[in-house]
Amino acid sequence: MYLLSKLNLNRNNYFSYILALFPLSFIAGNMIININIILIIFSALIFFRSNLFQIKFYFLDKIIITYFLLILFTAVINDYYFFTEKLAWKGYFGTIKKSFFFLKYLFLYIILRFLIEKNLIKLKIFFISSTIAVIFVSFDIFYQFLNGKDIFGFPIIGRKLPGPFGDELIAGGFIQRYSLFAFFLVPIFFRNYRINKFNKLIIPFLFLILFSSIILSGNRMPIIIFLFTVIMILFFQQNIRKFLFLFILIFSLVYSAFFKYSDTVRLNFWSFYDQVYKMTSLIKQKDFFNDDSPYYMKEFSSFYNTWLINKNFGGGIKNFRYYCRKRQDIPSNASIPCNMHPHNYYLEILTETGFVGFLITLLIFFNILYLTFIKKYFSNSNIKDNNLITPFIFLFIAEIFPFKSTGSFFTTGNATYIFLIIGVMIGIVRRYNSVENNK
Repeated sequence: MYLLSKLNLNRNNYFSYILALFPLSFIAGNMIININIILIIFSALIFFRSNLFQIKFYFLDKIIITYFLLILFTAVINDYYFFTEKLAWKGYFGTIKKSFFFLKYLFLYIILRFLIEKNLIKLKIFFISSTIAVIFVSFDIFYQFLNGKDIFGFPIIGRKLPGPFGDELIAGGFIQRYSLFAFFLVPIFFRNYRINKFNKLIIPFLFLILFSSIILSGNRMPIIIFLFTVIMILFFQQNIRKFLFLFILIFSLVYSAFFKYSDTVRLNFWSFYDQVYKMTSLIKQKDFFNDDSPYYMKEFSSFYNTWLINKNFGGGIKNFRYYCRKRQDIPSNASIPCNMHPHNYYLEILTETGFVGFLITLLIFFNILYLTFIKKYFSNSNIKDNNLITPFIFLFIAEIFPFKSTGSFFTTGNATYIFLIIGVMIGIVRRYNSVENNK
């Protein structure tokens, strides 16, 4: 019995630390993220074996599984077409292979849901790891801004500061994604410690550091999403509204200082304003192929006729670039804007899993919002008093916000982050539902 209890204790700590490695894995790169996913999947299978799949599957779980089955079905249809067309540009059965490996995110969701529901993971360690990661990236960006290179020797790229991400310009997005865990670390996990008395200083100081580093990174959309998330939390979390004035003051001072004294930041914002203005004008005129239109606009406009080629079940994941070049609306003598994806989750889901996949995705998202956001803020559920789920809720809302440019939904970084957030959230919900049902 002693050995069993000792094993159980180590097992709990083991999975807590594996989950805590994810923020650091995102800094290290896709290969480390994949190793982390494989590690947590195989470890869970070894520790829990068949018990892992004896959990009760609810409606949300079933529609998520259905979505992954649809991805496989779509892959079979498209690879049959590629095979009959004798197109070896991606290798025979390439879509099926990618769709099969995409199943790892389904396992990641189920395992995280299981571990959190059974209270086998200490989320405190994950919050600490996320806080360390975003503070590290922030100060690395400051160092890069002052010295021209970060601590690893990575240089500034144009008007953007990638920090430790090298040639990947995602530093601002990384900070935006993991920043809320830093804000909630002390209020949730250190309520009985003296450090909690300094919340009025710690949280505004974190806001100052993180907001400044996102601005310096040069990633414009993460700035907007970060501020949008903070405003939502201030609106819905009554105990945090006391920071409203400080946040407004810090925002005003930081933005004004950078805009006035940094040519790079000022040009970055003017460029963003110019792009938004052009996009608005071109949408009104329906002139999507204008030579002066921003490149993102051309990519967005390439979506519709690409989707029409396979509008019901899509063209298969990561096949957008191929079908984009087969669309019927390409003007003669025009440059063809065909990137790897249309830079928006919803447009990509439509083109690659079709209208059926799009509807299932919306059903998944709305069901998650009902189980988390609606139940926490508009019902008398037990989860109403749970602050542990709060940062996950608002980060999920920020991630699925439809009116923003994004990376690909089906890439390693984005898919891992999305299903990690969903798995933890639903695990917390199921754990609290079990408490309610046992009363």
